[in-house]
Amino acid sequence: MGDPKVEGMYEDGTGLVTIGTLARRTGIPVKTIRNWSDLDLLPPAARTPAGYRLYGPDAAARLEIVRTLRELGVGTAAIRSVLHRESTVAETAARWADALDAQIRTLRLQCAVLRSVAARGSAAEELPDMTAVARLSAGERRRIIADFIDDALDGVDAPAYRSGLLAATPDLPEDPTPHQIGAWIELAALVREPELRSALRRLAAYSARHTPRTGDAGKEAGEAASLRVAELMRERGEAALAAGVAPDSPAAAPVVAELVAAWLPTQAATADPPDRDGAAARDRLREQLEAAAEPSVARYWELLCAVTGRPAPPRWDRAGTWTAAALRAHRTPVEIDRAAFAQCDPDRVLYAYRTVTREVAALAAAVTTADLELPTPCGTWRVRELLGHLVWENLMVASVADGDPRTDHTAGHLGADHAAAFDDSTRTALAAFTRSGMLHRTYGPYAAPGAMLVQQVVVELLAHGWDLARAIGAPTALAPEVAEETLAAARRIYGAAPRTEGGSFAPERAAPPGASAADRLAAYLGRDPG
Repeated sequence: MGDPKVEGMYEDGTGLVTIGTLARRTGIPVKTIRNWSDLDLLPPAARTPAGYRLYGPDAAARLEIVRTLRELGVGTAAIRSVLHRESTVAETAARWADALDAQIRTLRLQCAVLRSVAARGSAAEELPDMTAVARLSAGERRRIIADFIDDALDGVDAPAYRSGLLAATPDLPEDPTPHQIGAWIELAALVREPELRSALRRLAAYSARHTPRTGDAGKEAGEAASLRVAELMRERGEAALAAGVAPDSPAAAPVVAELVAAWLPTQAATADPPDRDGAAARDRLREQLEAAAEPSVARYWELLCAVTGRPAPPRWDRAGTWTAAALRAHRTPVEIDRAAFAQCDPDRVLYAYRTVTREVAALAAAVTTADLELPTPCGTWRVRELLGHLVWENLMVASVADGDPRTDHTAGHLGADHAAAFDDSTRTALAAFTRSGMLHRTYGPYAAPGAMLVQQVVVELLAHGWDLARAIGAPTALAPEVAEETLAAARRIYGAAPRTEGGSFAPERAAPPGASAADRLAAYLGRDPG
């Protein structure tokens, strides 16, 4: 048996305690205290005649220091230096904090590599390369991008474009986040892709052909103007998309005219600049947009911003696609026939609106819940979407009358009662026409009379009312009192609209002999009235 004094205070009048007593007082296991003693972190004050360790009154406090420093991750040698007063706690803490910072950076890098592997589905063979890329120095990162740009633009005389690319080489911050490291890993992989190199080369070649040849001051002014036009295009394209304006619809024509007018001055210093709006100018602008619409290049700039922590550039790919499509559909400016404006009798237009909406309201009231999922002649729309569009047409024209055009085209407008939703929207529109005096005012860049805008809505409601009647099996000879004049209005409004399969207006179809005016309207707008 062991010495019983080992289990308690050693009773020799010195106040020394055994290792067991020290363990009970501090909650630290005997094995741990013995190990720390062996490491010279807690040397015993004395030993019993039998060789057991005894510890002095300060042992408990010393143990707490050791335990705290260990929990903070401080190494054994550093703790021993503090306890032996070879260095202060402050000095040790500073050194160890630096070491932990380095360790944290390493862990973040490892985390970023692992997350990139998981996100990209990388193979095991890619791990060493990805890790090496993440560990590159700032100079090595810049060299990778510079070599990529030199290779992609080799032989292309586009110094301004090259300088812009080189000026944006990525610099990771001193303490990058895992997201930034992951973006750098993806960027380093992206610049190896032939697709990106080819895309940048095409853009550089285009830039070489069309960049204005001016001095530095003129160049800066030209770049600022180009940026303003690009932002205008993004705003107008996004607004058109939000409002449900198809790029090949007549409503897109004034948007195109506005954008071309804003863009033309930015081309004044280019070679062979277009001097006016026309097919040549619109084709060049579309070429510019399509040249810039390179997904790999957009991703390149997004990753550069992510690496450096700068805000990502605004995405305008959807707006750019819309604008390019609108330019393709409207290659020449619309020639405004102002004589047609005079054919819009406000009183007659209001009568036609009331007549058509009354017929459409009766059709909407006949639609059952099961009917909502039926297909319609209008593209991929079901009855539900068609009714939603009819409600939208009313709400949209009412908002125009009130001077605050709506942009919630894709929102749900039917609610729980589709018939009530259409009735309510009709009342809203009629109230707006009357309250604002819309029928007698002019709107838009062409100063079109409000009565013509309402007449356009009448055409839309009658045509889509025909779609609804066909979908639910109801008679299609709608609104005979005004259908003939509505067809004539459609020919005036949409006569110059592009006609393509799958577009807003399909090629006109032949109506059967004896077809009603509503059937002939449907045929004119590309429906099959047979």
